[in-house]
Amino acid sequence: MTVKNKYVNRSKISEAKFRELIRLFALNLDATQIAVLTGLNRNTVNRFLKALWERIAQYCEEQSSLSGEIEVDESFFGPRRVKGKRGRGAFGKTIVFGLFKRNGKVYTEIVPNCSKDTLQAIIRGKVSLESVIYSDGWRGYNGLVDVGYGKHLRVDHGKDQFVSGPAHINGIEGFWGFAKSRLTRFRGMNPSTFYLHLKECEFRFNHRNQDLYKSILKMIRKKPLF
Repeated sequence: MTVKNKYVNRSKISEAKFRELIRLFALNLDATQIAVLTGLNRNTVNRFLKALWERIAQYCEEQSSLSGEIEVDESFFGPRRVKGKRGRGAFGKTIVFGLFKRNGKVYTEIVPNCSKDTLQAIIRGKVSLESVIYSDGWRGYNGLVDVGYGKHLRVDHGKDQFVSGPAHINGIEGFWGFAKSRLTRFRGMNPSTFYLHLKECEFRFNHRNQDLYKSILKMIRKKPLF
């Protein structure tokens, strides 16, 4: 039997119960904790959370392009570095590329490598040409001015240079720290769900100064789950 719930199509739980689930999710509780506190079956909670993660990922992908002062960087997620395997694309790691608008939002994308073609294709697709780009010294960022970006400032981490006037990538590095801290709770996480958890980190970070509970309900109200 379905019940009235403006956030879920053909829902079998009440709107009040669904709101409670979202409130607990916004408070960063896991599926087991949510099941206990709501009295819902764990499988039911898992089903709703997966649908919610998918909607969050869709929402993040649909956001408009970035402009202004944009920091770019890559990071590596996964097991500890294997001895003897070094450099960008280290063995066993998932590579994530990130764009961060200073004092604003972040956008992340899982990439197969850190080549110039891969990284600059994302930058050109997501960052307006009038923006100022900040990066480290990785060669994958060479030539951004040549393709139309008016200004590109760099710091050379290889020479222990992390700030040079306005040039730094502290903002995107702050996001990497936030994401990795959150994802440590999912040790042994299935690689097939990494993308969804990454996008949850992105969504939480981008709404860090807002009421997350209300932001999620507003998002879902426009397009109910299932």
